[in-house]
Amino acid sequence: MNESWMQKWEKVKDILISPVDIESYFTSDEIMDKKMEVMEIGNVSLPSGKVIVRDPLVFLSAREKPYFVEVPKGNFPVKIAVVKLEEWGDRYSAVKVEFTKEKPVIYREALIGIEDLEDINEGDYFGFAVDAGLGCITDVEVVPYVDKFISELNVDNAYDDYFAELFAKSYKEDPANQRELGDWINWTVPNTEYQIPMFATGIGDGTYPVYFAYDAQGKICGLYIQFIDIELALSDNDEDDEDEDDEVSDQADNFVFLK
Repeated sequence: MNESWMQKWEKVKDILISPVDIESYFTSDEIMDKKMEVMEIGNVSLPSGKVIVRDPLVFLSAREKPYFVEVPKGNFPVKIAVVKLEEWGDRYSAVKVEFTKEKPVIYREALIGIEDLEDINEGDYFGFAVDAGLGCITDVEVVPYVDKFISELNVDNAYDDYFAELFAKSYKEDPANQRELGDWINWTVPNTEYQIPMFATGIGDGTYPVYFAYDAQGKICGLYIQFIDIELALSDNDEDDEDEDDEVSDQADNFVFLK
């Protein structure tokens, strides 16, 4: 990140905001007639306040850069907003790290400081890539301990040979809103006290936006990951259903009934 990049960011930062009040996912009983539920999954350790959100099995390493905006240091509670969908089942729609109890008034996208900020349009986001169906939140000072543990673990597949058992245990101990293989853990990095929450990403692999939430005083009050834009997803489904109904109607109008 350099001064030139920061100048570009100042020009587009009000475009790279969430169009959705993501906090409503954690405070509403229902959204568009779909039941919502909130799970508390323990704390995340942020000893330096330099946050990293990544797919823990594919893109998490000491080479990764944190977001350029720093958050408060310490251990903070993590919550998952679950949306109950008939077609897709229980899905994790958003994850929240709560720094304060203040209400968010704006959500600005979390960026590293190397993104190409040319030709940014409303609705655009950069997000983080997911290739193994999982996301995690951690700190730049914690990642080297993860690297060290995984290298010393010396296994062919970190998930199959280590993490799968932890996820299965999570389901066994707390099956609510999880599939049998497990959908979340709060992992304490061995030989440390650092906690890293890991969780299934809404609808699987893809790219998902991360936002810093600011309160009315302009202070950071939370970090939010949005996996599903519930209103948009359900609106698209309604339109698809209407299109299917129109197709059936058109077909019926064109039928010739033979006696």
